[in-house]
Amino acid sequence: MRLACLALVVCSPLLAQLPPKEAADGWIQLFDGESLFGWSQEGAGQWKVEGGALTFDAGQVGWLRSNSVFADYVLKLDFRARKGGNSGLFVRSAKTGLPHETGYEVQIWDDNPKFPTGSLVNHVRAKKAKIKADQWNAYEIRIEGDRFQVTLNGKKILDARDAKSKAGHIGLQANKDRIEFRNIKLKPLGMKALFDGKTLAGWKVIQPPKPPKEPAEWSVKDGAIHVVKGGGQLETEATYANFVLQLDVRTNPRDANHHPNSGVFLRGEPNTYWNGYEVQIRNEYKDGDRTKPVDWGTGAMYNRVATRKVVSDDGVFYAKTIAANGKHFAVWLNGYPVTDWDDPRPEGNNARQNARLGAGAISLQAHDPTTNLDFRNVRLGVLP
Repeated sequence: MRLACLALVVCSPLLAQLPPKEAADGWIQLFDGESLFGWSQEGAGQWKVEGGALTFDAGQVGWLRSNSVFADYVLKLDFRARKGGNSGLFVRSAKTGLPHETGYEVQIWDDNPKFPTGSLVNHVRAKKAKIKADQWNAYEIRIEGDRFQVTLNGKKILDARDAKSKAGHIGLQANKDRIEFRNIKLKPLGMKALFDGKTLAGWKVIQPPKPPKEPAEWSVKDGAIHVVKGGGQLETEATYANFVLQLDVRTNPRDANHHPNSGVFLRGEPNTYWNGYEVQIRNEYKDGDRTKPVDWGTGAMYNRVATRKVVSDDGVFYAKTIAANGKHFAVWLNGYPVTDWDDPRPEGNNARQNARLGAGAISLQAHDPTTNLDFRNVRLGVLP
């Protein structure tokens, strides 16, 4: 078995950006520090990565949009603007239309007399607070339901309520002046437990059409869903369409050459074996290179798009976050973004064959007789 890296792979400085405790607490990186992975450029403004920061130089306007949608969360980031620089941060914005109209703009421009830094532009005025020009400033934005709280450099400058939009994209504004953003991370809020840590209440066992010689054995062990043998699956009794799902996974190999194979199914037809979108679990890669996954790799949308890096290791728990909204899916491992995919297929009821947008079951897979896995801290937040 490869040397475990205790929740994060320390052999690459890029993968070590998010502290292990933050990853375990459910934080994810929206910006990986080196690329525009997970983001789309809207409008004429052109963004680049410079010195570990998302950077827009003075020029044509536009915005950089997160591909994933979120509803309730804590968002942290650093920004650096020049004196009088005009920019903003969009939250809960739609993919189309003006982001400050479909969602909210959290102001960065400190020279605006009506809506200074930290305000919800055209909605709520923040307390007057000067940003540090040409220096890094820290924003923390907490959004729960209709409540918005904004903290700048450790000082709370806004605590207000507004109920215009419920969920949407996060965006960075390009507005003629140079602006930089770094350390962009998010923790979903409003997550509800799907597993109580003691029983399998709310779940049901689904057997294969042809019973295997050694059917999967599901139990609760040390606060985790434990499974050995298989095939088989454990399926939620409830169904879900658009959501953020978080869970901890541990694969338990029998020897150094064994990499347990499993998966998490989304939007599966209830009571149907191995149905739905499969988010792969297999921590194997080729030639000692984590960018060369075997069998699509952990975090992949199996049989659709491979993971871009195998972040997780066998034998230790790792944190897995899955965001599903319409045809878009994203996956983070230990907080690091590994998959960002839009299903190009026409809509249909079977995710194995078409883009299924309707609600379905979430299932944990027991792949084969060598299966040995643990799942814990399984929780989900529905996207309104």
